[in-house]
Amino acid sequence: MAERHSQTFMLEVVTPQRLIISEEVEELVAPGQEGSFGVWPGHTPFMTTLKIGELSYKKGQQERFLTVSCGYAEVRPDKAIILVETAERPEEIDLARAEQAKVRAEERLRSFGDETIDHARAQAALDRALARMAVAARGR
Repeated sequence: MAERHSQTFMLEVVTPQRLIISEEVEELVAPGQEGSFGVWPGHTPFMTTLKIGELSYKKGQQERFLTVSCGYAEVRPDKAIILVETAERPEEIDLARAEQAKVRAEERLRSFGDETIDHARAQAALDRALARMAVAARGR
C-alpha cells in the first residue's frame, strides 16, 4: 500500500453505475447546494448536499474537471467521497448534444406560465447542459 503524504487526501467520485475516480489529490472544489466549497488535506469533517455543476481537483500540476449531478459529499481529514447520480469527464461529453439540450431547456423556460411545462425539470436540464459545456470546454 502506498504511503499517504500529508499534502494529499483520497478522492472518490462514485455513481450508481461506476467508480469515476479513486486517487490521491491535493485539492477539491465541488458545487454545494449553498455554493462551491474547497477541500484540502486535513479538512474538518462535514457532510453536505451537492447540486448540478462543475467539480475540479488538483493532482500534481494538473487541474482536472468533471461535471456532476445532484448528490452528497462526505469530507474527512484524509478522504472525500462524492456520491452523485452522474459524473462525466470532459472527453466523455458530447458537446453538440449538450448545446442542443441547452437550447431545448431555454425554450421550455421561456414558456413560463404554460402549466404543461415542468419548470424545475427544465431548469435542472439547463444547469446540466451548462455544466457539461463548461467542463467539455476545459478539457479540450
